[in-house]
Amino acid sequence: MTTTHHFVAANGLRFHIAEAGTDGPPVLLLHGYPQHSHACRHVMADLAADYHLYALDLRGAGASDAPRSGYDTRTLATDVLAVLDALDLPAVHLSGHQWGGWLGFHLALTAPERFHSFVAVNAPHPWLPHRKLLPQMWRFWYTALLEYPALGAWIIRTRPGVLRWLLRRGRPDLPDADIDVFADVAREPARARAGQQLHWQIVLRDIPRRLLGRYRRQHLHVPTLLLAGTRDFALSPRSLTDAPRNADDLQVRFVDGGHYLPEEHPAQVAAAIREMSNPAPGRS
Repeated sequence: MTTTHHFVAANGLRFHIAEAGTDGPPVLLLHGYPQHSHACRHVMADLAADYHLYALDLRGAGASDAPRSGYDTRTLATDVLAVLDALDLPAVHLSGHQWGGWLGFHLALTAPERFHSFVAVNAPHPWLPHRKLLPQMWRFWYTALLEYPALGAWIIRTRPGVLRWLLRRGRPDLPDADIDVFADVAREPARARAGQQLHWQIVLRDIPRRLLGRYRRQHLHVPTLLLAGTRDFALSPRSLTDAPRNADDLQVRFVDGGHYLPEEHPAQVAAAIREMSNPAPGRS
């Protein structure tokens, strides 16, 4: 697989994109934290013969610009849509891991016409019932180290063991070289602040929206498959449910793996993207 790296200007920033594949259907891949587009490499290699692949470094991650603000989900979604416009892509198949998966749900809800299908990986959907989600919130204790203004950025920047632990916790066999690729970039001062802001905006905006039931009136029209790891340390399988009232076509499927399925089981993630981009007869 030959991968090209280039930048596009969108929403007032410069975004890095890793691009590979054929003239086949376009697929946009969104990473989680503390990773960047390099996390998509194995999935891209599996799909490159049949798809045109775009792995985006989100605002503040990888080689994309890292401004001081704009890390709320709405602005991140605006970034992604602007990147699609810059690439002259009216609609794509979408896959997002972890934070990128949560962002993917927001994108599919706000601009369904831009996405043919969506594969969310290690990410919750917006309609998890409180009785399922709240008992599992303790699993996110580590985010308290990252989210608070000033303190979070200081920890990310000066305590390299935190990010390395987070990556190892999700996949113990991740090679040191790959951990360095992710952790070293994330510790750069502007990107450390971006990582703190990403977590803080979730606390300020997304969690209250969920607790107040703001997603109850939103409906998901994009065909969606959610892949969850049976041994995910953050997103417990016990908290996941289908959302039949809020989605035309949303499936939840479990994979024998952990928190970084695109790294641990890229073939299964790629197979899910293939399945959703080639729906069975009778499926939307």
